[in-house]
Amino acid sequence: MSVPGFTTPDGSCKGRLLVATPPLADPNFDRTVVYMLEHTADGAVGVVLNRPLDEPPPDALYAWEDHLTPPATIFQGGPVDLDALIALAHLDNPAEGAWSQVTDMLGSIDLMLDPAEVATGVHRLRVFRGYSGWGAAQLDDEYAAGAWMVLPAEADDVFSPEPGDLWRTVLRRQGGRLAWLANAPDDLSAN
Repeated sequence: MSVPGFTTPDGSCKGRLLVATPPLADPNFDRTVVYMLEHTADGAVGVVLNRPLDEPPPDALYAWEDHLTPPATIFQGGPVDLDALIALAHLDNPAEGAWSQVTDMLGSIDLMLDPAEVATGVHRLRVFRGYSGWGAAQLDDEYAAGAWMVLPAEADDVFSPEPGDLWRTVLRRQGGRLAWLANAPDDLSAN
């Protein structure tokens, strides 16, 4: 099922942002901005961009620590598979098989490799613990119910230096009525 206006002409919101509408009843996604890595008829996968965990990178990421974009911490990518680490990066000359391209400038990388094996240069890197996932048509149904807005992603969204402000920032730059939502109080009954 595809909801009119929800997806791009190719039927996917891959490379776009899902912005939670206030208030989203699921605490895993309240006021989140999710960057979509994949969206097909079989389901969808993304990572939450605005939930830094303020924890040091695990020892397994030692070789990558110097490449982390500030704030240099791990982010809560979503409620699914919290043992999984997903890394998104902007690279110079990525090696064949070392990354999975999402957009022209952005892809996920294999953290088990040494940085020198992945690319000639790593410009920006963000690592997420877990991911956000939806089964077939589940995301379309949530969108139809008004839980999400699908908005264009800008190049700096994934690597925002102030991820705690990203939800409001994305809404404000939309202008018009969507920009008004940026000022919605956490408790709508207090308005």
